[in-house]
Amino acid sequence: MQAKDARARALQNPSAFWAEQADQIDWFKKPTQILQENADGTHTWYADGELNSCFLALDRHVAAGKGDRIALIYDSPVTNTKKTYTYKALLDAVALFAGALKAQGVGKGDGVVIYMPMVPEAGIAMLACSRIGAVHSVVFGGFAAHELGVRIDDSKPKIVLSASCGIEFTKIIEYKPLVDSAIEQATHKPEKVIMLQRPEAKAEMIAGRDLDWYEIQQGVAPAACEPMTATDPLYIMYTSGTTGKPKGVLRDNGSYAVALNFALRNIYNMQEGDVWWGISDIGWVVGHSFIMYGPLMGGCTTVFYEGKPVRTPDAGALWRVIQEYGVNGIFCAPTAFRAIRKEDPEGELFRKYDVSSLKHIFVAGEKLDSPTYHWLREMSQKPVFDHWWQTETGWPVTAPLTGMGESDLRIGSTNRGVPGYNVQVLRPDGSLADADEMGSIVIKLPLPPGVAQTLWGDHQRYLSSYLQTFKGYYHTGDGGYIDKDGFVYIMGRTDDVINVSGHRLSTGEMEEVVATHPAVAECAVIAVSDEVKGQLPIGLILLKDGVTIEQDALEKELVALVRQKIGALACFQKALIVKRLPKTRSGKILRAILRKIAEGEDYAPPSTIDDLSILPEIGESLKAAGITKT
Repeated sequence: MQAKDARARALQNPSAFWAEQADQIDWFKKPTQILQENADGTHTWYADGELNSCFLALDRHVAAGKGDRIALIYDSPVTNTKKTYTYKALLDAVALFAGALKAQGVGKGDGVVIYMPMVPEAGIAMLACSRIGAVHSVVFGGFAAHELGVRIDDSKPKIVLSASCGIEFTKIIEYKPLVDSAIEQATHKPEKVIMLQRPEAKAEMIAGRDLDWYEIQQGVAPAACEPMTATDPLYIMYTSGTTGKPKGVLRDNGSYAVALNFALRNIYNMQEGDVWWGISDIGWVVGHSFIMYGPLMGGCTTVFYEGKPVRTPDAGALWRVIQEYGVNGIFCAPTAFRAIRKEDPEGELFRKYDVSSLKHIFVAGEKLDSPTYHWLREMSQKPVFDHWWQTETGWPVTAPLTGMGESDLRIGSTNRGVPGYNVQVLRPDGSLADADEMGSIVIKLPLPPGVAQTLWGDHQRYLSSYLQTFKGYYHTGDGGYIDKDGFVYIMGRTDDVINVSGHRLSTGEMEEVVATHPAVAECAVIAVSDEVKGQLPIGLILLKDGVTIEQDALEKELVALVRQKIGALACFQKALIVKRLPKTRSGKILRAILRKIAEGEDYAPPSTIDDLSILPEIGESLKAAGITKT
């Protein structure tokens, strides 16, 4: 099938198109009800189908005689540990742990919170939950106790699974005190805490509540797969909400499996036996879709990495893994490549490794600026594809269909809509924007399989957050435009559009220009209020390692650059060199917090920030520069 035909067919007759895709996975009971529209505007896929996600990921491969194929490679530079699991060995480990969970009273529909580092046991726990029908919710290891407690209260798990510690570079972060504090703060009290003791730190156990990870597996019977309806919940993935209360995105079993199989084959062009590396963490949706479920359902080898792009031990870490395991495809956030480029701008470390096994590089999570794109493309000599999706969608919205031979790209674009996603741009009044006109990025209903159709325990919030802004459309919350050829350009969240003297300007576009300066490793452009012009942009600049330039000289050059590329109307007049930029643990710059700091407003430090000490540091820099309002 040609990419163009796939897009057209998926929009013209979604039921027929996605019925064909459903035939590509193994069902216990094949669905006859493909697509149903509900009264509230949501949709249901494959309502009468039955399957099991763990069966798709493991059992079916072993039953097909492929049990000796490597399923998972664990590589941990922070502990100097490497380990591989065949599909048969991983199935045995998962079935046994699933049996242990059942022995502790966990069954179909019960909640399980997983609060763990990137160790194989975390992936085993996810698959064990899906095997018996328990609903898992992975909370990023090391999240603050309060935030873990909030998620415990919302998901109401029967059991919490954790490890004694995680490791950030060389720092040991003990998890057990955080778990204990979270449960103390939470109203809901889990019945048990099952703790994986790691050699780097030993957790103090609470008698009667806490159990040892491996002791509970002694003498239990391995569990079989529980048949699940397609609409049964698989997991809850929490994402930030504007109210301060996280949103529990609820993913089903059936449509998710169909979507992941389609994406793995047609977007990422991964086939059975290929080695795939989703460079992320299971605490994020990427880790669920393209570290665990997607690659294993597709019969690939998945790399499970406990380390960082830099300092574990150096900026050659990613290239070393690619060479060592013959990785065929990777997915990574641009921020990781910016960090590598900052420390190895000339590629001296890169040239130590052979990355010839790599077919292509996919990036998502933050805007891929053109300097990083060109550096990565020239360094790797591989196709570099930007694409775009969200926690809520669970799989890519816009991307090239490399599995269908598509290799188109336009720098600055995340490519065209994937089959099933009717991506459009609307003006504030709901009318359709013209080509190249900025507006709100939306997806015309129905949403394709795999996309969340509700929030855990709060369906009304789902409707108000996503479906009620523009009737008949899913509101992504991102702004941008689509060119005449259908290429989508994401310019940032809609609140990252600023108003300068009546002109609506994208801070993302300014960042793209600023990032082209040879001294700039990374930047954030934010808006501060101005009595005359309404808002003015301010650039916060992180320099490349080893670069020395005076503040005034850099500011003058950047002002001239923005004036040249965007125009004087941007009113870009201030750039400030900073030592660090505040980011979430997944690498997104916290622009909303930066705006509040600059305006002198109160803010609550987000749970997702990787280092809280950055915020007062930034505040002092802004104050010293006379930018902070109060």
